[in-house]
Amino acid sequence: MKIVITCLFGLEHYCVEDLENIGYTKDRIEVSDGQILVDTDEKRMAEDAARICIWIRRGERVLLSIAEYEADTFEAFFDGMQMIRWQDWIPEGAAFHINGYSRDSKLFGIPACQKLGKKAIVKALQSGRHLSEDTRIEEDEARGLIKVVFGIVKDMVRVMIDITGEGLHKRGYRPLMHEAPIKETLAAGMVSAAQYRFFGEEALVDPFCGSGTIVIEAAMMALNLAPGLKRAFSGEKLPFIGPKAYDLAREEARDMADLSPMDDIYFYGSDIDPKAVQTAKRNAEAAGVSAFTRFEVKDFVEQTPARLASWTHMDRQLILCNPPYGGRLLTPQMAEEIYRNIAKTYLDKDGFCKKGIRLSVITPDDSFEKQVVRKADKRRKLYNGSIRCQLTNYYRLPPREKQ
Repeated sequence: MKIVITCLFGLEHYCVEDLENIGYTKDRIEVSDGQILVDTDEKRMAEDAARICIWIRRGERVLLSIAEYEADTFEAFFDGMQMIRWQDWIPEGAAFHINGYSRDSKLFGIPACQKLGKKAIVKALQSGRHLSEDTRIEEDEARGLIKVVFGIVKDMVRVMIDITGEGLHKRGYRPLMHEAPIKETLAAGMVSAAQYRFFGEEALVDPFCGSGTIVIEAAMMALNLAPGLKRAFSGEKLPFIGPKAYDLAREEARDMADLSPMDDIYFYGSDIDPKAVQTAKRNAEAAGVSAFTRFEVKDFVEQTPARLASWTHMDRQLILCNPPYGGRLLTPQMAEEIYRNIAKTYLDKDGFCKKGIRLSVITPDDSFEKQVVRKADKRRKLYNGSIRCQLTNYYRLPPREKQ
């Protein structure tokens, strides 16, 4: 048996980090594009499923893989689906939905596969429950809902059950939404991709904080606060996992959190919109990190290196931000003007970092880099939803100048 974690492309490595941080070793982990597989078995499956749901910070969904088989025809797809002991996975009376995807495979008609899959599951349930072929399988969502997912990759079918419910980016701390927020999972990935080191001599500052997601996620990571601690999962209602496993995982997570008071504050956010800043403060409180974060109303052009050093009381600042861009909130011309002002505020005329500054900006493709006279020191391709983006990192000082 395997537990499958899906993620945005570019975040696979960080999902592995999440697993290693809670004790999963590399020999149990397999990585492919957009997903990570963790070996488990019947004895430890419930415990593993609950712990992974609670702790995966950069993943999108957690699913339980219950079967894998080869199929390059509709007949083979149907037969493989019918061979599964569905009576072990779908409680009597519970409803079940089926969905899926296909990549690099002969079978690519998803609606047809959905219909065949549903028919195969019904046939398997009739046989497993010793019912006649004309007996109708009753489905009532009030008695439970099983979401079946199939993935066909290079003619190999993986059959899974979704144990997540709402996507993992919904932590439970952000009911108050600012305009066009970044996903929590991506924000957490950006913190690592920018190579931020917690509790050093560098503050993390987001001068376009919006609802505070980047700042809050960074603080939660630093404090070892489990991202799923305050939300529910569909696996809690499934008889083969159940609430007890999640209760134990939450108890472990609370014990592992470090909320000791700190002498210094490391996580800062600002925004030109007062409503956004108020939202960020409320979200930080809901996430349990308000004592470790600071937010204020400021236009980003006012957040100069000298001004930030005075605010954070630190000589070094990582500027990590998701500025508004063309097609999301602004016209392309307005976005380009913002990019030029970001560069003017934090980089010198030659495109090197001003003293005490590192700069990491996520924008569609290379749109930020085009507004800077020097190429970025490092780039990382990431996805903001379906938008292909690039995290552009500048950290070099002018030649012969030391940080």
